[in-house]
Amino acid sequence: MVHIKRLQEEGADIIAIVGDIDASSSIELDLAIAKSVGEGFTKILVDCSALEYISSAGLGVFMSYIEELRDKKISFVLYGLKERVLNTFSILGLADLLNIRDTKQEAKKLANELSI
Repeated sequence: MVHIKRLQEEGADIIAIVGDIDASSSIELDLAIAKSVGEGFTKILVDCSALEYISSAGLGVFMSYIEELRDKKISFVLYGLKERVLNTFSILGLADLLNIRDTKQEAKKLANELSI
């Protein structure tokens, strides 16, 4: 079960994930990111502080946007990942392909730097 909230703060769209991302709930994550991209946000932050688990389907959602985000020059930063979730990203090499920071403040700072 997952709950995904979107809120806007200082020109960035923040996607907050609460719960687990598995094959069925990865669709909700995909829709949230698609809305942010479609609405023209140039800074998208993903709050993973309440993300307990992510399956390969959830990781696939992030992977599917890498090229589009780069092409559209969208700053995309994940933050607040729990150690076990971060390890999953690292093992699969996604930590090298995605921007990941520890805190919201660090994520905002990086998003601002990337959008210059």
